[in-house]
Amino acid sequence: MTATSADAAALADRAIYEVFIDAPIRIVWDTLVKTDEALPFFFGAVCDTADGLKPGKPMRMITPDRKFASVVGEVLEFSPPHRYAHTMKFTQFEDAPCTVIYELSETEGGTRFRLITENVPAGTKTEKSMVPGGKFITENLKALVETGKPKFSGRMVMMLGPVMALFTPAQCRLEHWPLVTPTLEMPAPEKETPHG
Repeated sequence: MTATSADAAALADRAIYEVFIDAPIRIVWDTLVKTDEALPFFFGAVCDTADGLKPGKPMRMITPDRKFASVVGEVLEFSPPHRYAHTMKFTQFEDAPCTVIYELSETEGGTRFRLITENVPAGTKTEKSMVPGGKFITENLKALVETGKPKFSGRMVMMLGPVMALFTPAQCRLEHWPLVTPTLEMPAPEKETPHG
């Protein structure tokens, strides 16, 4: 796998993570766009939509217990089995949204998979999360498709997900991020009440 940008961490405008997957394009595509189960390559999240992945429609990545949303966005393009693009905003950060593009192409013996991030706000928490996230996603998607199970890192994320929920900020609660065309704005912080 290669980050083909000069330096993915330094170039917030565009970063590319590319990997060859030893499987037919349709299998890679169908695994990438599942909306009915926790996906280890997406940090154990479930891709949630109102009526499927369609351009102009909202999507969000949620915990399997449907309590928290980690990512919200809008589908920009959905062209099976070659290209899927969406806006993306981490719910725990106040950063502006960016764009994520997944490109698949058939190659001899398998599929070339590219994860492209564009317009990631430079110097933000989003940018700091995207660089290792791109590598994690490509490595775990490849492992899952080729072997039937994610890498150790993906398995650990799946195991630790329920524990990590204990540390998830209240602003990430699902009720703050309904499935509507996203405004991608942070919800107002909840006021704490004194305990008496």
